[in-house]
Amino acid sequence: MSQTPYARVLFIGPGLGRGASAERLQQRIEVLLGEAHLHDSEQDGFWQAIDKAPRPLLVVDLEPRADAAHRDWLRERIAERGDGVEVFVVCTALEDTWLDGLSALLACHEAHLPCSDVPPVPAHHAWSQIPPHAQRLLLCNGPRCTRKGALGLWKTLRQRLKAAGKLECEGGVHITRSQCQFPCDLGPTASLYPQGEWYGIKDEAAVIRLVDERLVAGTALPDLRIDEQA
Repeated sequence: MSQTPYARVLFIGPGLGRGASAERLQQRIEVLLGEAHLHDSEQDGFWQAIDKAPRPLLVVDLEPRADAAHRDWLRERIAERGDGVEVFVVCTALEDTWLDGLSALLACHEAHLPCSDVPPVPAHHAWSQIPPHAQRLLLCNGPRCTRKGALGLWKTLRQRLKAAGKLECEGGVHITRSQCQFPCDLGPTASLYPQGEWYGIKDEAAVIRLVDERLVAGTALPDLRIDEQA
């Protein structure tokens, strides 16, 4: 079991309360630390978990879109809630492929930033503006699609679009996770606008086809469409 200078290490992130990825992460943390504290950042309870956790506390934020502005926003929110002196934050988009790097992340204390003396968050930053885009793709992260692997597919979708130079840019695609879109039995479900096309993307291969063939090349994918099925 790894030793840390913290009374508790708290992991927060989207979907950490459910799914196979969360289960694998919990198992790995238990091996390293002897206990695992995971909280879904899409649920209000994670703030209470931070407030009530013993100090000193390390908050590991696994938000896939975390950047320096997001990290400082989180530090500022924690400081505003009360005692931020003994609370530290590190952000990382933790992927299954490098779970072995978790131990190094916890040991890299210089990357753990305190929630005190936080620089003011800029008044105008990327998330205060509508991202440039020509199309918008909504991927269902409702309870049934999530249990079918939608969170993992979201990561693939984002990474593939970014690699293609099509993620939230002029002429590109703005992607959004949604609650239940229906029909659940054909999901995970994705809907593309302004075209009004609905797709069933059951695995990573389907996501790659959706990005490469439909969103980048502009080729129709009738075999993935669920709004045209009889």
